[in-house]
Amino acid sequence: MVIFDCNGVLVDSEPLATSIVSQEFMRAGFALTPDLVARYFTGRRQTDMFAEVEIAAGRKLPQGFAETVTLATLRKFRAELRATAHAAHALSWLRGPKCVASSSSLDRIRVSLETTDLLRFFEPNLFSAGDVPNGKPAPDLFLHVARQMRVEPAHCLVVEDSPAGVTAAVAAGMTVIGFVGGSHAGSTLGMQLGEAGARAVISDLRALKSTVIDLRGW
Repeated sequence: MVIFDCNGVLVDSEPLATSIVSQEFMRAGFALTPDLVARYFTGRRQTDMFAEVEIAAGRKLPQGFAETVTLATLRKFRAELRATAHAAHALSWLRGPKCVASSSSLDRIRVSLETTDLLRFFEPNLFSAGDVPNGKPAPDLFLHVARQMRVEPAHCLVVEDSPAGVTAAVAAGMTVIGFVGGSHAGSTLGMQLGEAGARAVISDLRALKSTVIDLRGW
């Protein structure tokens, strides 16, 4: 079974999402630029991000802040979100069960995949870190997916673009392919994913086929 992260792997969403979150933080009086949001919170749940920001700042975010961010994000995604280059090609090739395991809410996962015409490859196998006690980098989400799909973790291959996601999948006992083809990927991301435990790193989803074949012994 192949498990895909959504943001930054299937859809090129990270620049859009970080800009929206940063904008709302700034409006609320929290000085978090898009670069800071990306550096500290890529691949992680919004609820965890908001909690850590409140602790660091020593004050609460405004009431309704999470809902404001969610609505702004979904509106932006419906208007501007695009699939990652060659995602449909890669998904068309892969046979067998495929899942999405994301730190986003199920609503955001569904909007992302519907907007980019990728939902057909996965439904109903969509899983959110909102359904488990601990988000990435904890292994909870990936272990939950394996249980729900009735597949041993050792028989799962994960495609991830964040150190937090790679760390989570490795901790769950899964094999990980790191992806650095998103527009948000910096020059050191591949090294970071390798250090987190990715067995291979690709920058183009057209390379997924050969990489999966190379790792078939996982």
